[in-house]
Amino acid sequence: MPEERLVLSERAGHVATLTLNRPQVLNALSPALIDELIAALAACDADDEVRAIVLTGGPRVFAAGADIKAMAEASPVEMLTRRNIERWSRIAATRKPIVAAVCGYALGGGCELAMMCDVIVAAETAQFGQPEINIGIIPGAGGTQRLTRALGPYRAMELILTGAMLSAPEAHQHGLVNRLTPPEACIPEAQRLASLIAERPPLAVQLAKEAVRAAAETTLREGMAIELRNFYLLFDTADQKEGMRAFIEKRKAEFRGR
Repeated sequence: MPEERLVLSERAGHVATLTLNRPQVLNALSPALIDELIAALAACDADDEVRAIVLTGGPRVFAAGADIKAMAEASPVEMLTRRNIERWSRIAATRKPIVAAVCGYALGGGCELAMMCDVIVAAETAQFGQPEINIGIIPGAGGTQRLTRALGPYRAMELILTGAMLSAPEAHQHGLVNRLTPPEACIPEAQRLASLIAERPPLAVQLAKEAVRAAAETTLREGMAIELRNFYLLFDTADQKEGMRAFIEKRKAEFRGR
């Protein structure tokens, strides 16, 4: 009997939906699951038919954290040589936009995974948090950095030092979440938003994503240089010519990702 996949993948139109598939342990992010997710995202990046990605854990939970059993007795050297956390950088490096659909808990590594995405749609009942302090460690996959950039240093400090959870409405108020939905509408709304993005010229979308990320991760001077380079590069694409001609001719553009 074939082993069950840890990440399920389906495509509708130009949108791929990836679903974390360890429901029996609330989608605990084991090294094996992360490896499958990295492979699935790489496949999406390589597929010209995929223009946007939805990442979800299903209707019950996004991901309730890392797989604690996999690291409970590890030494610093073992953690260093396994390099499990470093592999997560390949998730954030995905070129195509990722819309997270967060239902239920997004805690610890689950919160960090959601924050690696480009847009977050959350059910009104979702909960975010970095509770690592409660088991004697701190976030290690970007939680201290991305949460601080999203919420500001004082709110992030309180959450990380106490391990408290952040409700989806509060996350939305602070700008961590883009859209709030009823629980049953979360995944469909994320797919609808991804479809809207997928209608835009794919190369421009990818270069816009790179430029916006640079705004959060580099200096203003470096970010402006990336923005200007990407702006100029797009004038060598067929989609730029089509988009501007369609505007002048007052018709809908047909973008082909070239």
